[in-house]
Amino acid sequence: MAVRDNNSRVRARNGASGKTVEPPAGAESPWVLLRSASLHPFVYQKMVRRADAAARPGDVVAVYDKAGRFFGRGLYNPRSQIIVRMLTHDEVPVDAAFWRGRLERAVALRRTLRLDEVTDAYRLVHAEGDGLSGLIAERFADHLVFEVFALGMYQRREELAGLLGEVLGPPGCLDRPDKASPQWQVAMRADARIEGIEGFHVPDHGAVAGRATRVTIREHGVRYRVDFIGGHKTGFFCDQRDNRRRLAALCREAAVLDLCCYTGGFSLCAKQLGGAREVTGVDLDEKAIAIARENANLNQVRADFVYADAFTFIRQMLANGRQFDVVVLDPPKLATYRVEIDEGLRKYHDFNQLAVQMVRPGGVLLTCSCTGLVGRDVFRETVQRAGQRAGRALQLFDESGAAGDHPVMMNCPESAYLKALWFRVL
Repeated sequence: MAVRDNNSRVRARNGASGKTVEPPAGAESPWVLLRSASLHPFVYQKMVRRADAAARPGDVVAVYDKAGRFFGRGLYNPRSQIIVRMLTHDEVPVDAAFWRGRLERAVALRRTLRLDEVTDAYRLVHAEGDGLSGLIAERFADHLVFEVFALGMYQRREELAGLLGEVLGPPGCLDRPDKASPQWQVAMRADARIEGIEGFHVPDHGAVAGRATRVTIREHGVRYRVDFIGGHKTGFFCDQRDNRRRLAALCREAAVLDLCCYTGGFSLCAKQLGGAREVTGVDLDEKAIAIARENANLNQVRADFVYADAFTFIRQMLANGRQFDVVVLDPPKLATYRVEIDEGLRKYHDFNQLAVQMVRPGGVLLTCSCTGLVGRDVFRETVQRAGQRAGRALQLFDESGAAGDHPVMMNCPESAYLKALWFRVL
């Protein structure tokens, strides 16, 4: 890595001016000099004073604080509002050994959690939670599915996939001992809009090495089909694993309504593990409902999956005087950017105001938010107001979040995105 001496002058990016400026003393090129700094892994455009003209989108850059002191290294992308995604604050090279070390650390946590004893589907890399901002990796049986949000991660996708496969070793075969593949199949999904990823155009923004784009996985004895190219995110929501099992324990002989059910995770756990009397799942995604019905057949259970808008469905049920013993409300993310938070909170309020009316007195409401920009306290207050507006008293008896394979680093609290509130409705 090149090192600039104190007397060298380079043309650096300084907003739109392009003026010739001094680099930080002894700076390694490519470099970024900050105007302000925090330990959060995101460095936004407004926090950067100037950047080395040699820095290219996707490069690992040396980052210096406003006094010119070494601050760390991260992935650079001037096209993104997050201009640098910090990887480390140590003076170590970001090379193959670095990537392998981070992946080994991530895999070690999952092995400590003994996830293989209950499932062959779990998150292996949780972006900032594992010190790898912009990268999500999940295991689905003998497939590795990558979802990338950073150009630098996308550029290194083949290296990272190869390293993760080496760290994991041969694929496990919990569900299909007669069909275990000698190698991991690898699927890739990327968000080209945010980071300006170019030259990546395939159906559904997905690509897969190998033939299959769908696989069958097992979780707590329930089997699910996962479409990791055409589905939402990586095709299955591993984050709700513990909550699905927890809900099942409350469903014995209950009538259960699963709103925004996607491919039927809560519905099938309620029926197969919980012994629910009847289960109804509702979602506006027609493909997801089709897979939910496949999953019911796969597990040989009876469940009613309805392709409908949840708001419309609830209003029809209320008009008919229908209520349920257990109601799950798990909508998709309702705010991606800060300017959308107020609108997202209005939607959460309206959703919960209707959902709480679907619960029989003394019944259970599990309501969830996967919007990282909405904090737990704000979400709780929003649901409380919704209950009051509906004329129902809510008794909170538990709060939970994502399963342990979605760890949270304390310098990035919003990565604790999933909030699950458990109420008895009076």
